[in-house]
Amino acid sequence: MGKVEATAGGRVDSLDQFRGYTVAGMLFVNFGGGFAALHPVFKHHNTYCSYADTIMPQFFFAVGYALRLVLLRNREKLGVGPAYRRAIRRIALLIALGFLLYNLNWDYLTIESFTDPKLRSFAEMSFWRDTFQTLVHIGVTCLWVLPVIAAPPRVRVAFAVATGLLHLGLSHWFWYDLLQAKKVIDGGPLGFLTWALPVLAGTVAFDWWRDLGPRGALKPLLVWGLVVMALGYGLSCLGRGGPLASPPFWPPRGPVDLWTMSQRAGSLPYQTFASGLSLAMYAAFVWACDIKRIKIGLFTIFGQNALAAYLLHSLLDVPFSLMKQKDASLILAMGVIVLFLIANAGVVAFLNRRGWFLRL
Repeated sequence: MGKVEATAGGRVDSLDQFRGYTVAGMLFVNFGGGFAALHPVFKHHNTYCSYADTIMPQFFFAVGYALRLVLLRNREKLGVGPAYRRAIRRIALLIALGFLLYNLNWDYLTIESFTDPKLRSFAEMSFWRDTFQTLVHIGVTCLWVLPVIAAPPRVRVAFAVATGLLHLGLSHWFWYDLLQAKKVIDGGPLGFLTWALPVLAGTVAFDWWRDLGPRGALKPLLVWGLVVMALGYGLSCLGRGGPLASPPFWPPRGPVDLWTMSQRAGSLPYQTFASGLSLAMYAAFVWACDIKRIKIGLFTIFGQNALAAYLLHSLLDVPFSLMKQKDASLILAMGVIVLFLIANAGVVAFLNRRGWFLRL
């Protein structure tokens, strides 16, 4: 089957729905994680790959997919130089937005912060934990992979292997112990080395969708998704947990180390497994959305304005936190979570109807 193009307006239904599902999943685990009654698999633990830990890599997968789509389109329309300059400008804006969002307390940027031990300690913690969160990670990772985004698949796969092995080597040398001591989240300042894996997986998924068509893309998405997931689990079996480590979504049976599937560490086994899962998950959306023409309204709302949904959910979390009773029953907790999702969807739907889309 020949190449296919995005629908009118440059949108890909399966990507929009996949991205919308990911946003909905983020809202569910981020807000629902505060309820004790929610099953542990829906929470972050840093010691194994839970369902909650599969959400963030899917954002990166969608980013990689869209980044290659847009960059190739802009190279044809604008030329190579302008296309890359536009990409770098947008990435820089995303990093700046993330830095501002995650560091709204500016005390540590004053002159006094360099002399006051308490403020200096606060500044250090902010650097290691607060600054390096989702938007900053996406921006830095996109800069890291940008030189190979337009390259042939074999180059991108080789780059993914190389950057993953680099992270593994640095982790063995000093990084794993340091990130545990600093209690970083999402891999910390060097997390981009493995966040590159789901981004590049997304670029390959786009190639299959474009070159083979939705039906032709199903087989490689599923087969390679399963292969990469198995590879990620196999890598996790190289650690101190034994030759048969606990499978994903199950707590570890043995000691935790740099081979453990950990979102905090951004470990190579975790990112490898998550990249494979993203490929397989996207296959389901290709079948449902591009072939069967099935769409879920909630996913459409979030998928078309994902960045706005991400920014707004932190604001809406404030009033809803009054209803977030940690010891609430499961029924009450689910009721509050559903209301939170409805409120977020309502606000984003309003923005969509007005044509207020936030994209970088």
